[in-house]
Order: sequence, then structure tokens, then C-alpha cells
Amino acid sequence: QVQLVESGGGLVQPGGSLRLSCAASGSIFSIVAMGWYRRGSGKQRELVARVTSGGSVDYADSVKGRFTISRDGAKKTVYLQMNSLQPEDTDVYYCNGHIYSSKSTWDSYWGQGTQVTVSS
Repeated sequence: QVQLVESGGGLVQPGGSLRLSCAASGSIFSIVAMGWYRRGSGKQRELVARVTSGGSVDYADSVKGRFTISRDGAKKTVYLQMNSLQPEDTDVYYCNGHIYSSKSTWDSYWGQGTQVTVSS
């Protein structure tokens, strides 16, 4: 069993910053990638940022230059530094991990979500 536990959401004024953290624990053989999604307005969660075990990163166009994703492999933790936050960033943010729980068993895991609210 693999668990992803998020922290760091909250209320911030426009232009402010927040840092989200997501720690993976449980039966982990290896981590392929971890990232952050948000609920968005569509039916599927939308990618915010993702980092692979090799260090490759992807960002949604809407957050490029404002958000930075990083990881600590030893702690099995991914971070999302969010700067210059705007009201349109308000959403529930979900951590996602593509994780092998054994040498041959891979799955996509989700955290419970953390609320980010940008408002004056």
C-alpha cells in the first residue's frame, strides 16, 4: 500500500506565495514521477507540474515562471513552490505519484487534496 500525504495549502492574498509538500510512504520499490494536479473546470484534473525521477519537469503554461516543482528523492517528497499567486489559481491541488510498489507492479496514486485559496 502506498500513501501520499499533502500539506501546505491555505489562504493567501493575490501576489502571495505558498509551498505545497507531498510525501510518499508505504510499500515503495521505486518512484517514476510525482506531480501536482488541480481540479480545474473540466471533467479531468489538469496537470500543474510534474517531475520525473530523472529530473525532467513539465509545467502547465498558466503557471510557467511562477511555480517551481522540486523533489527530495531520499525523503520521497515533492514540493511545489507557488509564487505570484492569482485568484484563478484557487483550487484543490492533488499530489500524484507513478510508483512501483514492487519490481513489476506499477500504479498511479493520489493524495487527498489540499485547498489553495487566493483572495483579498
